[in-house]
Amino acid sequence: MSSAISNVKRPPDPALVAIAEYVSAFTIGEGEALETAALCLGDSLGCAMLALNFPECVRMLGPVVPGIRVENGARVPGTDFELDPVAGAFNLGTLIRWLDFNDTWLAQEWGHPSDNLGGILAVADWQGRTRNAAGKPPLTIGDVLHAMVKAHEIQGVIALENSFNRVGLDHVLSVRVASSAVITGLLGGSREQIIDAVSHAFVDGGALRAYRHAPNTGSRKSWAAGDATARAAWLSFMVLRGEMGYPAVLGAPQWGFQDVLLKGKPLILARPLGTYVMENVLFKVSFPAEFHAQTAVEAAIQIHPLVKDRLGEIDRVEITTQEPALRIIDKSGPLHNPADRDHCIQYMAAIGLIHGALTADHYSDASAKDPRIDALRAKMTMREDKAYSKDYLDPDKRSIANALQVFFRDDTSTEKVAVEYPLGHKRRRKESIPHLLAKLEANLGTRFPGPRVKALSGLFQDHARLAAMPVPAFMELFRP
Repeated sequence: MSSAISNVKRPPDPALVAIAEYVSAFTIGEGEALETAALCLGDSLGCAMLALNFPECVRMLGPVVPGIRVENGARVPGTDFELDPVAGAFNLGTLIRWLDFNDTWLAQEWGHPSDNLGGILAVADWQGRTRNAAGKPPLTIGDVLHAMVKAHEIQGVIALENSFNRVGLDHVLSVRVASSAVITGLLGGSREQIIDAVSHAFVDGGALRAYRHAPNTGSRKSWAAGDATARAAWLSFMVLRGEMGYPAVLGAPQWGFQDVLLKGKPLILARPLGTYVMENVLFKVSFPAEFHAQTAVEAAIQIHPLVKDRLGEIDRVEITTQEPALRIIDKSGPLHNPADRDHCIQYMAAIGLIHGALTADHYSDASAKDPRIDALRAKMTMREDKAYSKDYLDPDKRSIANALQVFFRDDTSTEKVAVEYPLGHKRRRKESIPHLLAKLEANLGTRFPGPRVKALSGLFQDHARLAAMPVPAFMELFRP
């Protein structure tokens, strides 16, 4: 009896269809989602401008082959580069993510939805300049904001119930998926072409998380998102040239994504795709730090005045946290580079206790030589609070709680300082916005003169004017 495998074509996987129909047909109304997207656009580009001050980042930028300049190419903000849109996506995505200072989404999976902006904005600039040259109207920043909301939603909803990290895969997989969908849509792709592009994003599988964890933590984590959104742009262009897709990529027995990489578990879209993620996204307002430690740093800074003159008297520091922080950033032993340090909760808390602040410069080799840091790290203990872990996953709370308490050798101690919701959480959104705008102006001010900083800051607060601006004209504002 024959046991031949059936070659009957299967319909597209439901998740692919849901994503494609959302990108091609869902209408985003005016209001919170688009207003938040405008803040996110400004914050992301501010992070990119700050990253240009770090030589380790700058050496990653430019064309693949030095000297290449593309006519009507995608501009890289803050530089003179004009690149093909795939290289442009890598450059901008890398700049946005380099300092771990852009927005965040936390659920069963983690990630940074503004990572998708690298591909979205690079493709929109290239397309807009090309259309201008042909006498056609370019895309506007309004189109970019709509694409951002949709990319945030796809990446964030995938993260709600699908834990790639549990099977050793990096969260930038969802950047590639979201970017491929929205970029194909921006380029005029049909529902079927969006399905095909997203299928290719899943066929690519996922990067290992090895570069985020001991003993391999390194700088690749700072350009992995740029790589993912650039790969998505490349896949979109391939599909728009007529390349076929793989509609059963998720559910095909034995060889599909679910069987190979999710150990047979189905990929779940836990809620209908809308505007939930952008409306609830987490902004990193105060510290360029892995988000599970943001509240720990806030607590450390609150305690700083009580310990700054007694560092040598400290007996121990107790950190109470959520389970994901224990799994991701609880780290002992030598820290070899800035990427290692911004993924160590003990290092970040020590900086907060010592300095009462945490900036990107505190991760440098020069700052890390301060012997007080490792002395404090050696005195830190970590434990999970089950309530913190539960509230972390509660869709009505989404807290990211940490608590710190410092004990001295004379048997005295500080109060236990707990912070459940970091500055930048939706529950603290109104409180956050003035600080977020101050962060934007400070970051822009590292590259541009004061009048241009004020003009750009004002633009991001004028939603109607921002949305109406053609993308090429907007990108021109970021010329060095």
